[in-house]
Amino acid sequence: MKILIAHNRYRFSGGEDAVVRDETELLRRHGHSVELLEQDNDAIHDLRGTLIAASSLFYSTHSRLRMKQAIQDFQPEIVHIHNWFPMLSPSIILEASASTIPIVQTLHNFRMLCANALFFRDGAVCTDCLGKSLRLDGIVHGCYKDSRVGSALVTAAFALHRCAHTWENVDLFLAVSSFQREILVRGGLPADRLVVKPNFVASDAAITGVKRENAALFVGRLSPEKGVKTLLAAWNTGRIPFPLRIVGDGPLADEVRFCAAANPAIEYLGQQSQDAVHREIAKAQFLVFPSEWFETFGRTVMEAFAQETPVLAADLGCVRELVEDGVTGYRFTPGSANALIEGALRFSQSTDNEQMRTNCRNLFLNQYTSEINYTLLMDAYGKAIDFRKKREQKTA
Repeated sequence: MKILIAHNRYRFSGGEDAVVRDETELLRRHGHSVELLEQDNDAIHDLRGTLIAASSLFYSTHSRLRMKQAIQDFQPEIVHIHNWFPMLSPSIILEASASTIPIVQTLHNFRMLCANALFFRDGAVCTDCLGKSLRLDGIVHGCYKDSRVGSALVTAAFALHRCAHTWENVDLFLAVSSFQREILVRGGLPADRLVVKPNFVASDAAITGVKRENAALFVGRLSPEKGVKTLLAAWNTGRIPFPLRIVGDGPLADEVRFCAAANPAIEYLGQQSQDAVHREIAKAQFLVFPSEWFETFGRTVMEAFAQETPVLAADLGCVRELVEDGVTGYRFTPGSANALIEGALRFSQSTDNEQMRTNCRNLFLNQYTSEINYTLLMDAYGKAIDFRKKREQKTA
Protein backbone atom coordinates (compact mmCIF):
# COMPACT_ATOMS: atom_id res chain seq x y z
CA MET A 1 0.00 0.00 0.00
CA LYS A 2 1.15 3.56 -0.73
CA ILE A 3 0.51 5.85 2.24
CA LEU A 4 0.98 9.62 2.34
CA ILE A 5 1.44 10.87 5.91
CA ALA A 6 0.87 14.58 6.65
CA HIS A 7 2.20 16.13 9.85
CA ASN A 8 2.85 19.61 11.21
CA ARG A 9 5.60 19.43 13.85
CA TYR A 10 5.56 21.64 16.92
CA ARG A 11 8.57 23.64 18.15
CA PHE A 12 9.12 21.33 21.11
CA SER A 13 9.33 17.75 19.86
CA GLY A 14 6.88 15.54 21.68
CA GLY A 15 4.75 12.45 21.62
CA GLU A 16 3.00 13.23 18.33
CA ASP A 17 6.31 13.46 16.48
CA ALA A 18 7.40 10.16 18.00
CA VAL A 19 4.14 8.49 16.94
CA VAL A 20 4.58 9.69 13.36
CA ARG A 21 8.15 8.41 13.29
CA ASP A 22 7.25 5.03 14.78
CA GLU A 23 4.19 4.45 12.59
CA THR A 24 6.18 5.39 9.48
CA GLU A 25 8.91 2.91 10.37
CA LEU A 26 6.32 0.25 11.23
CA LEU A 27 4.57 0.61 7.87
CA ARG A 28 7.82 0.53 5.94
CA ARG A 29 8.96 -2.53 7.86
CA HIS A 30 5.85 -4.30 6.60
CA GLY A 31 6.62 -3.46 3.00
CA HIS A 32 4.44 -0.40 2.50
CA SER A 33 5.62 2.65 0.59
CA VAL A 34 5.36 5.76 2.76
CA GLU A 35 5.93 9.42 1.91
CA LEU A 36 5.85 12.31 4.37
CA LEU A 37 4.32 15.72 3.79
CA GLU A 38 5.76 17.69 6.69
CA GLN A 39 5.80 21.23 7.97
CA ASP A 40 7.17 22.78 11.14
CA ASN A 41 6.41 25.92 13.12
CA ASP A 42 9.87 27.45 12.90
CA ALA A 43 8.54 30.08 10.49
CA ILE A 44 6.28 31.49 13.23
CA HIS A 45 8.92 33.77 14.72
CA ASP A 46 7.98 37.18 13.31
CA LEU A 47 4.89 39.13 12.28
CA ARG A 48 4.87 37.74 8.75
CA GLY A 49 5.10 34.15 9.96
CA THR A 50 2.37 34.75 12.52
CA LEU A 51 0.04 36.21 9.88
CA ILE A 52 0.69 33.24 7.56
CA ALA A 53 -0.06 30.80 10.39
CA ALA A 54 -3.25 32.66 11.29
CA SER A 55 -4.51 32.69 7.72
CA SER A 56 -3.60 29.02 7.28
CA LEU A 57 -6.12 28.14 9.98
CA PHE A 58 -8.80 29.17 7.49
CA TYR A 59 -7.20 28.29 4.16
CA SER A 60 -3.75 27.93 2.60
CA THR A 61 -3.26 27.86 -1.15
CA HIS A 62 0.38 26.95 -0.60
CA SER A 63 -0.45 23.88 1.52
CA ARG A 64 -3.19 22.78 -0.83
CA LEU A 65 -0.80 22.95 -3.77
CA ARG A 66 1.77 20.95 -1.80
CA MET A 67 -0.82 18.25 -1.13
CA LYS A 68 -1.90 18.26 -4.78
CA GLN A 69 1.70 17.87 -5.95
CA ALA A 70 2.37 15.09 -3.43
CA ILE A 71 -0.70 13.19 -4.64
CA GLN A 72 0.29 13.61 -8.27
CA ASP A 73 3.88 12.50 -7.65
CA PHE A 74 3.26 9.67 -5.19
CA GLN A 75 -0.23 8.44 -6.15
CA PRO A 76 -1.12 7.32 -2.61
CA GLU A 77 -3.88 4.87 -1.83
CA ILE A 78 -4.60 6.63 1.45
CA VAL A 79 -3.73 9.92 3.18
CA HIS A 80 -3.08 9.75 6.92
CA ILE A 81 -3.11 13.15 8.65
CA HIS A 82 -1.62 13.39 12.12
CA ASN A 83 -1.58 17.14 12.63
CA TRP A 84 -2.32 20.00 10.25
CA PHE A 85 -2.29 22.76 12.91
CA PRO A 86 -1.53 25.47 12.01
CA MET A 87 0.72 25.73 8.95
CA LEU A 88 -0.41 22.73 6.88
CA SER A 89 -4.00 23.95 7.15
CA PRO A 90 -7.31 22.08 6.65
CA SER A 91 -6.79 22.87 2.96
CA ILE A 92 -4.91 19.59 2.66
CA ILE A 93 -8.10 17.76 3.66
CA LEU A 94 -10.02 19.49 0.90
CA GLU A 95 -7.41 18.62 -1.71
CA ALA A 96 -7.12 14.96 -0.73
CA SER A 97 -10.90 14.62 -0.75
CA ALA A 98 -11.19 16.34 -4.13
CA SER A 99 -8.72 13.77 -5.44
CA THR A 100 -11.00 11.02 -4.01
CA ILE A 101 -8.19 9.69 -1.80
CA PRO A 102 -9.42 8.05 1.44
CA ILE A 103 -8.45 10.18 4.46
CA VAL A 104 -7.61 9.05 7.98
CA GLN A 105 -6.89 11.61 10.70
CA THR A 106 -5.41 10.77 14.10
CA LEU A 107 -6.65 13.08 16.85
CA HIS A 108 -3.79 13.28 19.32
CA ASN A 109 -5.45 15.95 21.49
CA PHE A 110 -8.72 17.88 21.83
CA ARG A 111 -7.95 20.62 19.29
CA MET A 112 -11.26 19.96 17.53
CA LEU A 113 -13.16 20.98 20.67
CA CYS A 114 -10.92 23.29 22.70
CA ALA A 115 -8.93 26.42 21.80
CA ASN A 116 -5.81 25.21 23.61
CA ALA A 117 -6.44 21.53 22.72
CA LEU A 118 -6.06 20.44 26.35
CA PHE A 119 -9.28 21.22 28.23
CA PHE A 120 -6.97 22.85 30.77
CA ARG A 121 -7.20 26.39 32.16
CA ASP A 122 -5.83 28.16 35.23
CA GLY A 123 -4.11 25.01 36.44
CA ALA A 124 -7.12 22.73 36.26
CA VAL A 125 -9.33 20.75 33.88
CA CYS A 126 -11.88 22.96 32.14
CA THR A 127 -14.75 21.69 29.95
CA ASP A 128 -16.65 24.97 29.57
CA CYS A 129 -16.58 24.71 25.78
CA LEU A 130 -17.43 21.02 25.51
CA GLY A 131 -20.63 20.50 23.56
CA LYS A 132 -21.05 24.16 22.62
CA SER A 133 -21.34 25.19 18.98
CA LEU A 134 -20.09 28.71 19.77
CA ARG A 135 -17.13 28.41 22.11
CA LEU A 136 -16.88 31.93 23.48
CA ASP A 137 -15.43 30.89 26.85
CA GLY A 138 -12.10 30.08 25.20
CA ILE A 139 -11.98 33.59 23.74
CA VAL A 140 -12.98 35.32 26.98
CA HIS A 141 -10.27 33.49 28.93
CA GLY A 142 -7.63 33.72 26.19
CA CYS A 143 -7.13 29.96 26.30
CA TYR A 144 -4.87 29.81 23.23
CA LYS A 145 -1.47 31.05 24.37
CA ASP A 146 -3.07 33.48 26.86
CA SER A 147 -4.25 35.60 23.93
CA ARG A 148 -7.85 36.61 23.29
CA VAL A 149 -6.98 37.56 19.73
CA GLY A 150 -5.27 34.22 19.10
CA SER A 151 -8.11 32.37 20.80
CA ALA A 152 -10.67 34.23 18.68
CA LEU A 153 -8.83 33.26 15.49
CA VAL A 154 -8.58 29.59 16.45
CA THR A 155 -12.21 29.48 17.56
CA ALA A 156 -13.43 31.26 14.42
CA ALA A 157 -11.42 28.97 12.15
CA PHE A 158 -12.85 25.80 13.67
CA ALA A 159 -16.35 27.26 13.62
CA LEU A 160 -15.93 28.08 9.93
CA HIS A 161 -14.77 24.56 9.08
CA ARG A 162 -17.63 23.02 11.03
CA CYS A 163 -20.10 25.19 9.09
CA ALA A 164 -18.34 24.41 5.80
CA HIS A 165 -18.43 20.67 6.63
CA THR A 166 -14.66 20.38 6.14
CA TRP A 167 -14.40 17.55 8.67
CA GLU A 168 -16.97 15.51 6.76
CA ASN A 169 -14.29 14.95 4.12
CA VAL A 170 -12.33 12.83 6.62
CA ASP A 171 -13.33 9.19 6.17
CA LEU A 172 -12.13 7.93 9.54
CA PHE A 173 -10.92 9.62 12.72
CA LEU A 174 -8.62 7.75 15.09
CA ALA A 175 -8.79 8.37 18.83
CA VAL A 176 -5.88 7.04 20.88
CA SER A 177 -7.97 5.88 23.85
CA SER A 178 -11.56 5.03 24.68
CA PHE A 179 -11.65 7.97 27.09
CA GLN A 180 -10.65 10.39 24.36
CA ARG A 181 -13.20 8.90 21.97
CA GLU A 182 -15.97 9.40 24.53
CA ILE A 183 -15.07 13.08 24.96
CA LEU A 184 -14.83 13.63 21.19
CA VAL A 185 -18.25 12.07 20.60
CA ARG A 186 -19.72 14.25 23.37
CA GLY A 187 -18.20 17.20 21.52
CA GLY A 188 -20.01 16.36 18.30
CA LEU A 189 -17.64 14.18 16.28
CA PRO A 190 -19.35 11.35 14.37
CA ALA A 191 -19.35 8.14 16.42
CA ASP A 192 -19.61 5.98 13.30
CA ARG A 193 -16.39 7.43 11.90
CA LEU A 194 -14.36 7.50 15.11
CA VAL A 195 -12.46 4.39 16.20
CA VAL A 196 -9.83 3.74 18.85
CA LYS A 197 -6.28 2.98 17.73
CA PRO A 198 -3.86 3.43 20.67
CA ASN A 199 -0.23 4.39 20.41
CA PHE A 200 2.50 1.80 20.81
CA VAL A 201 6.18 1.37 21.61
CA ALA A 202 8.44 0.87 18.59
CA SER A 203 10.64 -1.77 20.22
CA ASP A 204 8.91 -4.70 21.93
CA ALA A 205 12.09 -5.88 23.62
CA ALA A 206 12.78 -5.27 27.29
CA ILE A 207 16.26 -3.90 27.96
CA THR A 208 18.50 -6.46 29.63
CA GLY A 209 21.65 -6.04 31.67
CA VAL A 210 20.41 -2.87 33.41
CA LYS A 211 20.39 -2.85 37.20
CA ARG A 212 17.16 -1.68 38.83
CA GLU A 213 17.95 1.35 41.00
CA ASN A 214 16.14 2.85 43.97
CA ALA A 215 14.86 5.89 42.08
CA ALA A 216 11.71 7.35 40.54
CA LEU A 217 11.56 8.82 37.05
CA PHE A 218 9.53 11.48 35.24
CA VAL A 219 9.64 11.68 31.44
CA GLY A 220 7.72 14.30 29.51
CA ARG A 221 7.17 17.89 28.51
CA LEU A 222 7.99 20.26 31.35
CA SER A 223 4.76 22.25 31.37
CA PRO A 224 2.00 23.00 33.90
CA GLU A 225 -0.58 20.57 32.48
CA LYS A 226 1.90 17.71 32.89
CA GLY A 227 1.79 18.13 36.68
CA VAL A 228 5.42 19.24 36.96
CA LYS A 229 4.73 21.75 39.76
CA THR A 230 2.94 19.10 41.82
CA LEU A 231 5.81 16.70 41.16
CA LEU A 232 8.41 19.20 42.40
CA ALA A 233 6.31 20.19 45.41
CA ALA A 234 6.03 16.55 46.49
CA TRP A 235 9.77 15.89 46.28
CA ASN A 236 10.66 19.18 47.95
CA THR A 237 8.94 17.99 51.15
CA GLY A 238 11.71 15.43 51.67
CA ARG A 239 9.13 12.77 52.57
CA ILE A 240 9.67 10.51 49.54
CA PRO A 241 12.42 7.88 50.08
CA PHE A 242 13.33 7.74 46.39
CA PRO A 243 15.49 10.21 44.48
CA LEU A 244 13.76 11.66 41.42
CA ARG A 245 15.21 11.88 37.92
CA ILE A 246 13.53 14.19 35.42
CA VAL A 247 13.85 13.85 31.64
CA GLY A 248 12.40 16.37 29.21
CA ASP A 249 12.25 19.99 28.17
CA GLY A 250 9.68 22.74 28.05
CA PRO A 251 8.60 26.07 29.55
CA LEU A 252 9.20 24.93 33.16
CA ALA A 253 12.75 23.73 32.49
CA ASP A 254 14.31 26.62 34.42
CA GLU A 255 12.13 25.90 37.45
CA VAL A 256 13.18 22.24 37.30
CA ARG A 257 16.85 23.25 37.09
CA PHE A 258 16.45 25.53 40.11
CA CYS A 259 14.83 22.78 42.19
CA ALA A 260 17.46 20.25 41.14
CA ALA A 261 20.24 22.63 42.15
CA ALA A 262 18.65 23.21 45.56
CA ASN A 263 17.50 19.64 46.29
CA PRO A 264 19.99 16.73 46.04
CA ALA A 265 17.05 14.32 45.79
CA ILE A 266 16.16 15.76 42.35
CA GLU A 267 18.31 15.26 39.27
CA TYR A 268 17.52 16.96 35.97
CA LEU A 269 18.79 15.03 32.94
CA GLY A 270 17.39 17.33 30.25
CA GLN A 271 16.25 16.07 26.87
CA GLN A 272 17.45 12.55 26.09
CA SER A 273 17.42 10.20 23.11
CA GLN A 274 14.74 7.53 22.97
CA ASP A 275 17.26 4.79 23.74
CA ALA A 276 18.54 6.72 26.76
CA VAL A 277 14.97 7.28 27.98
CA HIS A 278 14.22 3.57 27.79
CA ARG A 279 17.37 2.76 29.75
CA GLU A 280 16.37 5.26 32.45
CA ILE A 281 12.91 3.69 32.59
CA ALA A 282 14.42 0.21 32.90
CA LYS A 283 16.51 1.40 35.86
CA ALA A 284 13.70 3.14 37.75
CA GLN A 285 11.64 1.61 40.55
CA PHE A 286 8.62 3.38 39.10
CA LEU A 287 7.61 6.05 36.60
CA VAL A 288 5.67 9.09 37.80
CA PHE A 289 2.87 10.26 35.50
CA PRO A 290 1.33 13.27 37.30
CA SER A 291 -0.56 14.91 34.40
CA GLU A 292 -3.35 17.29 35.39
CA TRP A 293 -5.09 17.53 32.00
CA PHE A 294 -7.15 14.95 30.14
CA GLU A 295 -4.24 12.92 28.76
CA THR A 296 -5.48 11.21 25.63
CA PHE A 297 -3.12 8.28 25.96
CA GLY A 298 0.14 8.18 27.90
CA ARG A 299 2.94 6.99 25.69
CA THR A 300 5.51 7.00 28.50
CA VAL A 301 3.25 4.67 30.50
CA MET A 302 3.48 2.09 27.72
CA GLU A 303 7.24 2.61 27.51
CA ALA A 304 7.38 1.88 31.24
CA PHE A 305 5.28 -1.27 30.94
CA ALA A 306 7.52 -2.48 28.11
CA GLN A 307 10.45 -2.27 30.54
CA GLU A 308 8.57 -3.94 33.42
CA THR A 309 8.36 -0.65 35.31
CA PRO A 310 5.16 0.14 37.25
CA VAL A 311 3.61 3.61 37.16
CA LEU A 312 2.42 6.10 39.77
CA ALA A 313 -0.23 8.05 37.84
CA ALA A 314 -2.67 10.87 38.47
CA ASP A 315 -6.19 9.42 38.32
CA LEU A 316 -7.46 11.46 35.37
CA GLY A 317 -8.24 11.07 31.69
CA CYS A 318 -7.17 7.81 30.11
CA VAL A 319 -5.21 6.63 33.15
CA ARG A 320 -7.84 4.15 34.30
CA GLU A 321 -7.50 2.34 30.96
CA LEU A 322 -3.76 2.00 31.49
CA VAL A 323 -2.91 1.79 35.20
CA GLU A 324 -4.81 -0.65 37.38
CA ASP A 325 -4.30 0.31 41.00
CA GLY A 326 -2.22 -2.28 42.86
CA VAL A 327 -1.70 -4.31 39.68
CA THR A 328 0.42 -2.24 37.26
CA GLY A 329 1.06 0.67 39.61
CA TYR A 330 -0.89 3.10 41.77
CA ARG A 331 -3.20 6.02 41.09
CA PHE A 332 -3.41 9.25 43.09
CA THR A 333 -5.57 12.38 43.20
CA PRO A 334 -4.44 14.80 40.44
CA GLY A 335 -2.81 18.02 41.58
CA SER A 336 -2.26 16.83 45.16
CA ALA A 337 1.34 16.69 46.33
CA ASN A 338 0.26 14.84 49.47
CA ALA A 339 -1.56 12.19 47.43
CA LEU A 340 1.49 11.79 45.20
CA ILE A 341 3.67 11.32 48.29
CA GLU A 342 1.31 8.67 49.68
CA GLY A 343 1.40 6.87 46.35
CA ALA A 344 5.20 6.88 46.26
CA LEU A 345 5.30 5.54 49.82
CA ARG A 346 3.14 2.61 48.73
CA PHE A 347 6.03 1.48 46.51
CA SER A 348 8.43 1.56 49.46
CA GLN A 349 6.02 -0.44 51.62
CA SER A 350 4.73 -2.94 49.05
CA THR A 351 5.81 -6.59 48.88
CA ASP A 352 4.23 -6.98 45.42
CA ASN A 353 6.62 -4.90 43.32
CA GLU A 354 8.03 -7.92 41.48
CA GLN A 355 4.55 -9.16 40.62
CA MET A 356 3.68 -5.67 39.42
CA ARG A 357 6.62 -5.73 37.03
CA THR A 358 5.43 -9.02 35.60
CA ASN A 359 1.90 -7.62 35.25
CA CYS A 360 3.19 -4.55 33.43
CA ARG A 361 5.13 -6.58 30.90
CA ASN A 362 2.23 -8.97 30.30
CA LEU A 363 -0.20 -6.09 29.71
CA PHE A 364 2.21 -4.57 27.21
CA LEU A 365 2.67 -7.85 25.34
CA ASN A 366 -1.08 -8.52 25.23
CA GLN A 367 -2.23 -5.09 24.03
CA TYR A 368 0.46 -2.63 22.97
CA THR A 369 3.13 -4.28 20.85
CA SER A 370 3.99 -2.97 17.39
CA GLU A 371 2.49 -6.02 15.67
CA ILE A 372 -0.83 -5.66 17.46
CA ASN A 373 -0.83 -1.98 16.55
CA TYR A 374 -0.02 -2.73 12.92
CA THR A 375 -3.12 -4.92 12.68
CA LEU A 376 -5.25 -2.14 14.20
CA LEU A 377 -3.79 0.44 11.82
CA MET A 378 -4.43 -1.66 8.73
CA ASP A 379 -7.98 -2.36 9.91
CA ALA A 380 -8.50 1.39 10.20
CA TYR A 381 -7.15 1.97 6.69
CA GLY A 382 -9.50 -0.70 5.38
CA LYS A 383 -12.50 0.99 7.04
CA ALA A 384 -11.51 4.35 5.55
CA ILE A 385 -11.16 2.87 2.07
CA ASP A 386 -14.56 1.19 2.33
CA PHE A 387 -16.17 4.39 3.57
CA ARG A 388 -14.69 6.38 0.68
CA LYS A 389 -15.95 3.82 -1.84
CA LYS A 390 -19.47 4.07 -0.42
CA ARG A 391 -19.23 7.86 -0.48
CA GLU A 392 -18.19 7.88 -4.17
CA GLN A 393 -20.93 5.40 -5.08
CA LYS A 394 -23.57 7.68 -3.56
CA THR A 395 -22.37 10.67 -5.57
CA ALA A 396 -21.87 8.74 -8.83
